[in-house]
Amino acid sequence: VQLQASGGGLVQAGDSLRLSCAASGRTGSIYGMGWFRQAPGKEREFVAAVSSSGGTTEYADSVKARFTISRENAKNKVYLQMNSLKAEDTAVYYCARGRTVWAYRDANEYVYWGQGTQVTVSS
Repeated sequence: VQLQASGGGLVQAGDSLRLSCAASGRTGSIYGMGWFRQAPGKEREFVAAVSSSGGTTEYADSVKARFTISRENAKNKVYLQMNSLKAEDTAVYYCARGRTVWAYRDANEYVYWGQGTQVTVSS
């Protein structure tokens, strides 16, 4: 299983970005997917997750109402729409595939990880 995250970049505060995560290999649409991020000098933190069907989503409080996670199972892709970006959103963003169908907040429930895409928000 390979996960390829893309869509990061340098933007100004208040701007939007859409991250994509393309899954290849033995994937299928039967696993929950998540986005995590890690800022310099900080631990990796949960951002958002979506269940295999897309029917259940979870968000960190810091991004709720600004970020939206979605998926297109037919394309094996997961997205993270990020609006009203803030300087504190600056981090490397990683997508990950969960162990089962659920939308987990715990990074330990994720088996495969992508390489990450840098998001930098200037204030």
